[in-house]
Amino acid sequence: MRTSRADEFLEFASARTGQLFRSACLLTSGDVHLAEDLTQETLGKMYALWGRVSRIGNPAAYAQTVLVRTFLSHQRRRSATERPLGELPDHTPDDGRDPLLRIALLDALAALPPKDRAVVVLRYWEDRSVEETADALHTSSAAVRTRSTRALGKLRQRLGGSIAEFALR
Repeated sequence: MRTSRADEFLEFASARTGQLFRSACLLTSGDVHLAEDLTQETLGKMYALWGRVSRIGNPAAYAQTVLVRTFLSHQRRRSATERPLGELPDHTPDDGRDPLLRIALLDALAALPPKDRAVVVLRYWEDRSVEETADALHTSSAAVRTRSTRALGKLRQRLGGSIAEFALR
């Protein structure tokens, strides 16, 4: 019985790790090391309660909720503002993506307060409803709508009113 439960979790983790990591990257404004830590912590928490997963209607959505709560908890720590410094590489590999667009979007996300950033990621990246986002953040639907409006306004202001100017580069 124990090995089948472990096998089920391993299958779940293998299927969801990529999506969790991408969401964590957006939440952390591109800090891949912190995103990896948040993803691992989320999977650890999910494993700890995997025996009770039958009571969870949608384990993937619950894992996303755990990730957001873990991120918000991390942001409350004093050490959350520490950033490692080091030398930048001489050049970046050309993978056909526009690095200026990526930097602009990540900088704009980083400028948002953590809860506003979480609302934007859940609502517009994860395509969750207002109610699902409210449940994930332990807040009301009205607060999610208010934060969404405020965060999108800040993003538009920071990005020049339209993301189209970045998309055309």
